[in-house]
Amino acid sequence: MSIGAVVLAAGQGTRMRSALPKVAHTLAGRPMVQWVLDALGAAGVEHTVVVVGHGAQTVRDVLPAEVGVAIQHEQLGTGHAAQVGLAHLDAGCDTVIVACGDTPLLPAELVARLVAEHTSEPRAATMLTAVVPDAGAYGRVVRAPDGRVARVVEARDAAPGELAIGEYNAGLYAFDRAALAEVLERLDASNAQGEIYLTDALERFDGAVAALVAGDPEAAAGVNDRVDLAACEAALQLRLRRELMRGGVTMPDPSAVYLEAGVSVGRDTVLWPGTHLRGATSIGEGCTIGPDVVIADSTIGAGCSVVSAHLAGAELAEGAKAGPFAYLRPGSRLERGARVGTYVELKNTVLGAGAKVPHLSYVGDATVGEGTNIGAGNITANYDGFRKHRTRIGARVKTGSDCVFVAPVSVGDDAMTGAGSIITDDVPAGALGIARARQTVVEGFTAKAVERAAQAAKDAKGGSA
Repeated sequence: MSIGAVVLAAGQGTRMRSALPKVAHTLAGRPMVQWVLDALGAAGVEHTVVVVGHGAQTVRDVLPAEVGVAIQHEQLGTGHAAQVGLAHLDAGCDTVIVACGDTPLLPAELVARLVAEHTSEPRAATMLTAVVPDAGAYGRVVRAPDGRVARVVEARDAAPGELAIGEYNAGLYAFDRAALAEVLERLDASNAQGEIYLTDALERFDGAVAALVAGDPEAAAGVNDRVDLAACEAALQLRLRRELMRGGVTMPDPSAVYLEAGVSVGRDTVLWPGTHLRGATSIGEGCTIGPDVVIADSTIGAGCSVVSAHLAGAELAEGAKAGPFAYLRPGSRLERGARVGTYVELKNTVLGAGAKVPHLSYVGDATVGEGTNIGAGNITANYDGFRKHRTRIGARVKTGSDCVFVAPVSVGDDAMTGAGSIITDDVPAGALGIARARQTVVEGFTAKAVERAAQAAKDAKGGSA
């Protein structure tokens, strides 16, 4: 048996009130449709085709390269979309799953159960249903006296008695491919919406149609509007937090931690409130992260501390520290035990082991050696108006406060720079670099200034008389 899948993702999603196609909206850092694709892949689906229509190119752009794409040029309904997708599906797939691209909470385990249920005996179709007190706009599942599925009635076409049914169609099906292909050819659009419904196929099969009832209706939840989108985001966040906490991560207030799919966090790390972990972020064991931290696409080693900081594309080696109020931009790397402190910005810079930039500095396009201390208010002037240049500061250097390093420039090991210096030439190892105007002291200046001011006031008063 070979399993294929057709994912329906051609609709406009008008209730989203968005220029972005519904299935391209993100949840926990991934496009909505990607969550469905992940569930199908984990359940053993070997070939998947996504049917696109509205905003086709936008949806294509968020799909993985290995997924097939079929275009539904006219949105004529779910039955027509299934037909379009089936035509593009690998011919060797004899069992076909049809799923909706707007069901991001669908677990792989449930998909696998549906396939197992479907193949347990000869059937034309097996559908997933859920039971709730009020099924709202979902299609109602009408059962035959023997418990088999007789048909699905869309809410707009349902009679009052049918609307009272609590079992609804969750939009996930497993079909015998040959039976599905034959029935799809015979569907028409004789309904309230004038569309070809996939659900109409269920009552036209010669073989049996069965249903698997989802134990948790949330697993079958779809997204129709922004309210649903937020509810699904909350559900995914809960899943991701629980997974990390069960793996040994501490969250004193889990509801105040935001995670994106794919983030990894080592055991005994504490995520304090206001922590946002995004993209391809990996955090080691025994770290303290937060409060009020955003980390995106960054790698944090074991035993690090990040407090009230923003990191994007940065790396921290074991025991490094960032914050509070630090900004580490792409290409920034803190070697073991290095520290970036208050109101410091780093960009494309490597800080050697134990090096420190404690406060109020910008260090960009630079290499800083181990054990070096960058004084308060230092700047590497890395841009000459046309090109970027690097600053190289050696090991165990002590720079004075309020220094500017005009790149390209180098400071040797064990050197120092005087406070307030603008360093434009290389400073040799062990030397002191000073570049500032000589101080002038005017004795008695204050008294003379007061005397001049008094005389000016007197002259002004005499002139007005």
